[in-house]
Amino acid sequence: MRIVIADDSYLIREGTRRLLEDSGQADVLDAVGSGPDLVDAALRFRPDAVLTDIRMPPADETPGQAWVGHRTTTADGPSMEGIEAARAIKAARPEIGVVVLSQYVDETYAFELLRNGAHGVGYLLKDRIGDVDRMLHALHEVAAGGSVIDQRVVEALVARRARAENSPLASLSPRELDVLRDMAQGHGNAAIAATLRITESSVGKHVNSIFSKLGLSTETQQHRRVTAVLTFLRESGLTAG
Repeated sequence: MRIVIADDSYLIREGTRRLLEDSGQADVLDAVGSGPDLVDAALRFRPDAVLTDIRMPPADETPGQAWVGHRTTTADGPSMEGIEAARAIKAARPEIGVVVLSQYVDETYAFELLRNGAHGVGYLLKDRIGDVDRMLHALHEVAAGGSVIDQRVVEALVARRARAENSPLASLSPRELDVLRDMAQGHGNAAIAATLRITESSVGKHVNSIFSKLGLSTETQQHRRVTAVLTFLRESGLTAG
């Protein structure tokens, strides 16, 4: 197989290159340290598959780089640049398989990677790097259009689904969720009505329905709005910050 590797750690990417090439089953065409460089290498070399870390520090972009995504930043530092690169590669060359490595069993990362489909996509935990046969199997699968998801990540995704189904927000209609999102941004009824292009009285009805479905009918109006917003932030996996 013809492979391109991306990891911001020189030691990891060169060690991975050696492991794959020593297996006799892979030819590593390039090993790069950023998302933009990965997209550029993938589009230039057109490998069978790419192997990338999920989180890398942003690289300075230059006009010649083939970066066509947007960065998703995280609260604690580097962006999910591997995921953005994977999306860009699949959008431009869907036949190229992508295996993303992460040191975290985080269903949010997996959801972001897989939300546009699992065709030709793999998600493995980074401790699989030492298991060359497992890595080669994953690369072969995605190159053939299949998908490989680490069992622990699957379990995390199933848990995420279960939480969503049991969430109080599951009872809200799409329009009520729109209203609650605007409430979470600090908007009053008049501003929400203008944003959603509905009447202020309709917003009031949606707000009262939200309070009722979330079991907040006995609190004061101000406390209900605050509690509803906190519920939305908590159940969405967000924070007030």
